[in-house]
Amino acid sequence: MIRRRGAEVEQAILQAAADELIESGYPGLAMDKVAARAGTNKNAIYRRWPNRAALAVAAYQQLARTNVQLPDTGRLRDDALELLRRANSTWSSPYGEILRSLLSSIGDDPDLRAQIHEHANDGGSDMWLTLLDRAVARGEAPPEALHPRVATIPIALLRNEYVTRGAPSVPDDVLVDIIDEVYLPLVRGRAPTRS
Repeated sequence: MIRRRGAEVEQAILQAAADELIESGYPGLAMDKVAARAGTNKNAIYRRWPNRAALAVAAYQQLARTNVQLPDTGRLRDDALELLRRANSTWSSPYGEILRSLLSSIGDDPDLRAQIHEHANDGGSDMWLTLLDRAVARGEAPPEALHPRVATIPIALLRNEYVTRGAPSVPDDVLVDIIDEVYLPLVRGRAPTRS
């Protein structure tokens, strides 16, 4: 038996944790099972991740990591709707099931809550800010719209649909409403702050 080290054992642990999350969700994630599946021991896991919450978030992040090409249709509405549709598609996939499992356990697990807040603090704001920046350059939005909280409103509302409704997928008409009835009016209505 060849002993693995470094990145190789870390990758095996993350893959094993992801497989366990897919099969059992976060509530069923056990370090013993992950170690056995990865062909290592629990000490190797704990040297890298202090608890199962940290491991679960790291495994999810690895699964969810993709090289996202931002839409660039020349219209903010079309770009934002496409990006929201992609998020909905991802969240309704097996990766989304893992995310929903993590989010549904957040209230019962302070370690998990801390890990999710630490690692998912911007809600993908870089992508959304890029869309807004392009819209500002085209004259579709005022510069005051370039704010991370404004930028991530669509994702926050999509997340709310999943969390509060427990839906396996959000209908497209809801996505259109999020963009047309909330996001675009908010973006276009931003005005300079008066002092």
